[in-house]
Formats: sequence, C-alpha cells, structure tokens
Amino acid sequence: MKLSNTNKVMTLSIALLIMGLLIFTSKAEAGIRAIMYKPLQCGCCDNYADYLENNGFDVDVKSMPSLVQTKRTAGVPKGYEGCHTLYVDGYVVDGLVPVNTIYKLLKERPEITGITLPGMPWGAPGMDSRPKSAPLVSYGFQKGSSDTFVYAKD
Repeated sequence: MKLSNTNKVMTLSIALLIMGLLIFTSKAEAGIRAIMYKPLQCGCCDNYADYLENNGFDVDVKSMPSLVQTKRTAGVPKGYEGCHTLYVDGYVVDGLVPVNTIYKLLKERPEITGITLPGMPWGAPGMDSRPKSAPLVSYGFQKGSSDTFVYAKD
C-alpha cells in the first residue's frame, strides 16, 4: 500500500507532534529538583514541601533527628536559621522562603551560597494558617561569613 504525499506529511506531522508532547511532558514532570533536610515530624516542613511541589519543584524530603550539622555544613549563619535546609540547583535555601524568591535566585544566579528566611514566621509558606504581620525578609549569605544582606522582601 502506497501512501500519498499528503498522507506522508500528515503521518510525519502527527509523529512529530506526539514526540514533542512526550518530551514536554517528561520535562514538566521532572520539575526543579530539590533536596530538603527537615526535622522529624515537622508539619510546617511537610506543608512547605507540598507548596514547592505545587509550584514546579520535585522535592526529595529527608527527615533528620538534628539539622545542626546540616546547617553548619551548608554555611547558614548563626541566628539566621530556618526550620529546614533545602538544596536546589547549587544553592542553599534555608527556611520557609517564598517560591518567588527562589525563582528570583535561580534566575539571577548571584555569587552567593544561598538565602535564608530565619525562624518560622506566620504567613510564610507552610505557616500560612495565620496571616503575616510583616514582610517576609530573606537574607543572602556566603559560606564562611557571618555577614548577610537583604535579598528579597515578600
């Protein structure tokens, strides 16, 4: 059975469309890879992981009895620690940092170790059962230095 030129073009077009959809779907499903180290049985960290996944991240959650060494190794400055530590695309993201701030970090690619939102402020992602009372301030930091700077306010 011979195919006409129109049928050949139609068949090729359909095949290319299907291949394109498969590639797009596999990339969309992959998301932005992140590894989260969190305390055992921390509900806000679980909520934050869900928040990230709902915003295009693929999060591998690792529960730990203590994060002291993890934060020290990551270079998070003392007094600026959040509840968990996230590694994403070569950066450290500590605490309940809003996703728009993470997207900003990944887009701008500054020469820093990472960013942190200290503590567990109300209104932050994962702690949103109460409204925030002030802007969420994320700080940039460099490993080996106690200096920080305001990176973003949400």
